[in-house]
Amino acid sequence: MAVRASEPPYPFRQFIVKVHGRCNLACRYCYLYEGPDAGWRTRPAAAAPDVLARTALRIGEHARAHGMAALSLVLHGGEPLLAGADTLARFTDLVRDRVPAGCTVHATVQTNATLLTERRLAVLARHGIRVGISMDGGLPVHNALRTDRAGRPSWPAASRGARLIADRFPEAYAGILTVVDPTTGPVELYESLLALRPPALDLLLPHGNWSAPPPHWDDTGARYGKWLCAVFDRWWEAGRRETRVRLFEECIALLFGLPAATESLGLAPFDAVVVETDGSIEQVDSLKSCYEGAAATGLDVFRNTFDEALRHPGVAARQAGAASLAARCRTCPLLTVCGGGHYAHRYRAGNGFANPSVYCADLQLLIRHVADRLAEAAAPVPASLEGGTP
Repeated sequence: MAVRASEPPYPFRQFIVKVHGRCNLACRYCYLYEGPDAGWRTRPAAAAPDVLARTALRIGEHARAHGMAALSLVLHGGEPLLAGADTLARFTDLVRDRVPAGCTVHATVQTNATLLTERRLAVLARHGIRVGISMDGGLPVHNALRTDRAGRPSWPAASRGARLIADRFPEAYAGILTVVDPTTGPVELYESLLALRPPALDLLLPHGNWSAPPPHWDDTGARYGKWLCAVFDRWWEAGRRETRVRLFEECIALLFGLPAATESLGLAPFDAVVVETDGSIEQVDSLKSCYEGAAATGLDVFRNTFDEALRHPGVAARQAGAASLAARCRTCPLLTVCGGGHYAHRYRAGNGFANPSVYCADLQLLIRHVADRLAEAAAPVPASLEGGTP
């Protein structure tokens, strides 16, 4: 389904740069290394200096062209710390040198935490790079599938790294990202993560779609939605003081009609772009869970600008708002909050992404549950969102 945005392209404001394309772990569920897209095998393990230099130039060019006051730089992988903390620091400094005066670069490295040391954290903190940690939970049993390539558990090193940043460099601690596993106890898992003192949590639904459904999923039980509702209640009843939970905060904001930026909810224009280790410009990695080449654009930082990437049909579709959604989604009363869900979760072989999310029932349950809690707190909630089904 070809979709044209009704307005000029919205500039990229989040630049995800693959500084290293390999990982020191071998998580058995990893959609990137175990999924349908094996493009990583033919790319360099690490981004060469000329790739990083050209990427910094292109980011600065894009920021200047669109008069940006701020942008997000995400140092990613694989495991980005395999490139070395000094490399991450030099590249971040280079990006800051290339953007126009007055443009703030918010830099974050997303790591599995196993390679964090005091020296590396000191380098990152000194260069204004915050650290986001990916783990499956705050207990060894939650991380049983996150092993190194020799099959050894990653938990001892990962938990040590998380505690090190919480103890010694709290100002550099961005938070923890966790993919929801509905077979775990929701409150137990949430509280186990609180023990690692994250300033924020990202709870992500595992990447799946109609042709390759998520694990433990069925189309009526809303198992993931029930799990998220249980965590929401625990977070809500504690007064939201223990940590920020991005998914919940953005759901609340959207229910009040406020802008919120997330891939999972809302209709805000898509604004993220990926640069691979060979300089290829791609859409986000989550698309690689759908089919081989789903994220490809055919562009690279040596021959193309990010403005050219904005004109790619896949990017245009994700900036078209409700126009890119299935008819059922466009008539749903939850549209402005749900936004059709995560783009990758809408895929079905044969008709692409013009479908409701595979998590449609889960998202409906969560959004209505949050709306009910707001109503109980005497907060104004749009009447069309109170109870019932679309």
